[in-house]
Amino acid sequence: MSQPTQPNPNPTAESAPSAPVLGADLSVNLAGLALKNPMMTASGTCGYAFEYAEFVNLSQLGAFVTKSITREVRKGNEAHRIVETRAGMLNAIGLANVGLDAFLEEKLPQLRQMRTTGPRIVVNVAGHGLDDYTFAAGRIAGEKDVDAIELNVSCPNVTDGLVFGTDPAALKDLVANVRKVMRTDCKLIVKLSPNVGDITLTARAAVDGGADVLSMINTYTAMAIDIHTRRPRLANGPGGLSGPAIRPLAVCLVHRVYRAVARDANVPIIAMGGIQYWQDAVEFLLAGATGLAVGTALFVDPATPVNIMAGLSQYLAQQGCCSINDIVGKLELPGDLATSPY
Repeated sequence: MSQPTQPNPNPTAESAPSAPVLGADLSVNLAGLALKNPMMTASGTCGYAFEYAEFVNLSQLGAFVTKSITREVRKGNEAHRIVETRAGMLNAIGLANVGLDAFLEEKLPQLRQMRTTGPRIVVNVAGHGLDDYTFAAGRIAGEKDVDAIELNVSCPNVTDGLVFGTDPAALKDLVANVRKVMRTDCKLIVKLSPNVGDITLTARAAVDGGADVLSMINTYTAMAIDIHTRRPRLANGPGGLSGPAIRPLAVCLVHRVYRAVARDANVPIIAMGGIQYWQDAVEFLLAGATGLAVGTALFVDPATPVNIMAGLSQYLAQQGCCSINDIVGKLELPGDLATSPY
């Protein structure tokens, strides 16, 4: 097997092929949901799809994930709602969205048009309580062109956003009730919060409740302060930290959940958290992820997912791999050889 090209110490200056290398199979399967490649948008970063369409050809993505949809219209938090931080971004949008009825009437028809070109449609759903989640998820999952529902149980930017995401028993009950109201061929993805003591407990609860796929991680609760006004830079006070600053933390949690829960349960993971370059994507794949979602990096370069695909294809070819699935979960820890029965 040939040796891989060593990552450039300055990834921003590293070139990648302009198109995927022929023969590199990037297709993945998320619990029966076939994607032509693992790349997708992270919820909340690209609106309802066509806000992003003018910047990149959406047909190149494996899936598009919408912003969170709630039963009622939500205007979100007051400004400022986004601030840059060193190696990251803080946001406290507050789940601003048009509400369920407007989404179904105005936004979903546009998503249907996009789906005909290839990307799968994943709708992120949030709510105040169990009834909100089941009502919204049930109606959206009833639409045949929606391939999956992603439950947002982990948003740190609303007062009720972490109730389910931090309580394993409540999360299991929520997932089980949502699963009951969805059509059987619509996949249920649960987005896990990193703001817990042991993420494997909430991961297990989601799987036991009926989750088909886990997505992780959502943002870390964090704060930035204006030293001149002596006030938080976000109107909300705290917000959710995303971007390269959290990537090593996200990689660690993905691998932990993969080894402790997902691998044996045969539940795929969609990883997110600071993915910007193809090397970042490879780390998550080796850690145990099957899908890859890009968020903050899209604000720097909307073509990031396409560039990552090109780099992944080159890497797979250099590694002598026929498929991207050949490297999923292949991280070797120091104790692995010593405990292997082989």
